[in-house]
Amino acid sequence: MTETTKQLPAPITDETPFRHKVWPAWVIAIIALVSVAALAVWNWQQWNSQQTTMQTLNSLQEDTAKLESLYGNRGNQQGQRLQSLEDKLSSQRDMIATQQRQIDHNARELLEAGNRTRTDWLLAEAEYLLRIANQRLLIEKDIGGALSALKSADEVLTESDDIGVYPVRQQLAREILALKGISSVDRTGLYLTLEAAIDGVHQLTDQALISEQAPGFVGSALSEDGSGPGGEPSVLFKAWEKFKSTLMQVVVVRRMDESVKPLLSPDQSAYARLNLQLMLEEAEMAVLRGNQPLYKRALAKANAAVEDWYDGSNPRVNALAKTLTELSSRNVAPDLPDISKSLDLLKERLAGRSGKGNGGDDS
Repeated sequence: MTETTKQLPAPITDETPFRHKVWPAWVIAIIALVSVAALAVWNWQQWNSQQTTMQTLNSLQEDTAKLESLYGNRGNQQGQRLQSLEDKLSSQRDMIATQQRQIDHNARELLEAGNRTRTDWLLAEAEYLLRIANQRLLIEKDIGGALSALKSADEVLTESDDIGVYPVRQQLAREILALKGISSVDRTGLYLTLEAAIDGVHQLTDQALISEQAPGFVGSALSEDGSGPGGEPSVLFKAWEKFKSTLMQVVVVRRMDESVKPLLSPDQSAYARLNLQLMLEEAEMAVLRGNQPLYKRALAKANAAVEDWYDGSNPRVNALAKTLTELSSRNVAPDLPDISKSLDLLKERLAGRSGKGNGGDDS
């Protein structure tokens, strides 16, 4: 049996080739790729989150800076308001102190007024009138007003029983006499006359200007159309007119035996009226200021303008020229006397009475 077994053919073994398993490597690769993609997505999300955080942080920083600036400005404004309130409070304190001093002064004045006599009040009134007189004369050049004030002061001093005002009244009599010797200047009347002259200038028309009356004007005995007795221009006249017009374009003939005055156009006429008005307004200003040289100079220029630019035979021009000539002879600034000595004497008397009153000896 053994031999039989040995003689049998050797068994054939089924050997298959060995294959390595590769699917785990692909799985690992896929997992690695997914991990890398997930990591990239995560990094991208983290980067976006960081950028958003940075933007939020920058916005917060800007808002913080704005808040700091706002609160800083408000702090400065509050400081300025506090400083302004402190200044106003200081001003109010100064005003209250000033008012308190004024109240104290008024109280003292009232106490002293109770001790004053009727003579003191009359002397104070006379002093006020003398001040008014000096103001009227020196500033306003009002001789009549100054004279009235001096007379009123003398009447007030007459009512007082103070014998010490005798030098004051003596000086007052001299000043009143000096003012009476000055011819009063009617400034209001002069001003109104000049205003009327300005109105007269505005009423002057172009017909009053020097035109046909100017030297060198050549008239014609014929009619304007050159017609003869029959009413129809002759041939000879037409030829003469044509020759004369041609000759006038070439030759200009002027008469030299008389002074030539300029011919004024309508524009020059308006300028002449405006210039005359300015001259007369300058004279008005001189009247109000009492400036005699300026007054005479302005009227002299106005007279010269009327003579040079206007026809003296015109009634309006003639009346205007006569008015200007009459105004030129007026004196708007007479020599004024000094009337301040009586005021100085009265001040000395008031000071003397005040000193005696304080010493207890009232005259």
